[in-house]
Amino acid sequence: MSGKTQTLDQEAVAAYLNGRLPGFDSGFEVEKFATGQSNPTFLLKTSAGNYVLRRKPPGVLLKSAHAVDREFRVQSALAETDVPVAKMHLLCEDDDVLGSAFYVMDHVEGRNITDPSMPGLDEESRAGVMDEMNRVLACLHAVDINAVGLSDYGPPGNYFERQLARWTKQYRASETETIAEMDELIQALESAMPEDDGQRGLVHGDYRIDNMIFAKDGTSCKAVLDWELSTIGHPYADLAGVIMQWQMPPGAEGRGLAGIDRAPLGLPSDQDFIDAYCRRRGLGGIDDFGFYLSFSFFRMGGILQGVLKRALDGNASNPERAIKLGGFVSLFAQSGLRALNK
Repeated sequence: MSGKTQTLDQEAVAAYLNGRLPGFDSGFEVEKFATGQSNPTFLLKTSAGNYVLRRKPPGVLLKSAHAVDREFRVQSALAETDVPVAKMHLLCEDDDVLGSAFYVMDHVEGRNITDPSMPGLDEESRAGVMDEMNRVLACLHAVDINAVGLSDYGPPGNYFERQLARWTKQYRASETETIAEMDELIQALESAMPEDDGQRGLVHGDYRIDNMIFAKDGTSCKAVLDWELSTIGHPYADLAGVIMQWQMPPGAEGRGLAGIDRAPLGLPSDQDFIDAYCRRRGLGGIDDFGFYLSFSFFRMGGILQGVLKRALDGNASNPERAIKLGGFVSLFAQSGLRALNK
């Protein structure tokens, strides 16, 4: 376990933030959030209010990974849009301050829902949360990237072709053993690559219910979190990512809806969610959705392989959970192959 990942140098934080943000001229409390495998995240409780500090993990990292500077930029750009985000305060790219780059944002009060079946909520509330999740996703994909200064936030060209190449490279760099299903899936996706249909906009990259903060006493979304994988790309990647997550086992581990009878709970079917999204964006439907779903399984498998590699290298935010998650890579690859074959 990396102690530097699990803790924060409180004196160094105070020295840097005092004079830059209110509340750091006297004692304050630090708590590490237990969730998240990527960028260690800390709650800073001060007399002036609560902040969140999110930093890169220390150590040798994959190129372009853990880009807290991009997270800061995209959330700053979205401040005046219909996409709810936390207020950004400052970005520090000087590794000498805390050992790695970090940014500070407001702490958004509300509910973080980790289980999409939402036990404890009534049918109407579940339906409301899911519809809000759908609405915010459509709003995200409607953002004018030129107007908010994000036209250069990702390269041009076929997004899925680019992403497949990128994540294949990332996966190879993190590979700890040969997984035949991942090798097969990579080849299958290369062969099934659809033509670029010209859709290009801001994508979150990890859009799911547990990366959102909802109102404590309602269904409105207060903030979308964890923008590390955001870029300019194809909106169907985000939509397929939601559907992929729901195909996982239910409960704390899978955080999915597999095997659950959704209608009595007020939860939409996969097709209902896709149809609502298409209505909001004025689309007639989506062809070849199996490819986009398969790609989502592949990319998540690549992400989990990176999580495992960081755990083995001693740089994981939550090492025990990271090793466990790394064991699911082959299962994601199998699911990707099934989605593509359908």
